[in-house]
Amino acid sequence: MNQPPDPDIHESQPSNPPPPAGYPAPPAPPASEYGYGRPAAGVVAAGMYFDQVSGLSLPEGVQLASTGRRIGAYFLAIPLAIVTLGIGYAIWGLIIWGSGQTPALQVLGMRCWKPETGRVPGWGTMALREIIGRIVDGILGITLLVSFILMLTRPDRRCLHDLVAGTVVVHDPNKILGNKTA
Repeated sequence: MNQPPDPDIHESQPSNPPPPAGYPAPPAPPASEYGYGRPAAGVVAAGMYFDQVSGLSLPEGVQLASTGRRIGAYFLAIPLAIVTLGIGYAIWGLIIWGSGQTPALQVLGMRCWKPETGRVPGWGTMALREIIGRIVDGILGITLLVSFILMLTRPDRRCLHDLVAGTVVVHDPNKILGNKTA
């Protein structure tokens, strides 16, 4: 049962009164959009820009890879593996993982990016993405479908294997990220 406030009881003072004259104001609380892979309150490092759609800080000159480009890379990997007899594809992959790429990503001018470090993932992260992440993708037939749906619906276009490794795929046509490995 709600009762109207008693007029004889005065409102309590705010818990954080303003500072006395001559003292600086306390810092503002962090912005509500701050989170994993997002800059704090409008802070973006030099040479980076804030992508409004995905909410990620990306290097200037690159953009988040489009859904069509990601699907193209998935289907391009199949003939590349066939033409190289599988073993050539595996060796090619092992060599270029250190630059944050897979053979299909390399052919299409794309690269993986780690938003939390602001660098291209190294060989170990790519191994995690391509081995463990792909096993997670293929455990059940449904997980591959879930991975595809995630890529279509998430603003940062991450699949399950990207979530496992903490990466996003960017289009890097001018090879700006070539030497920015972690």
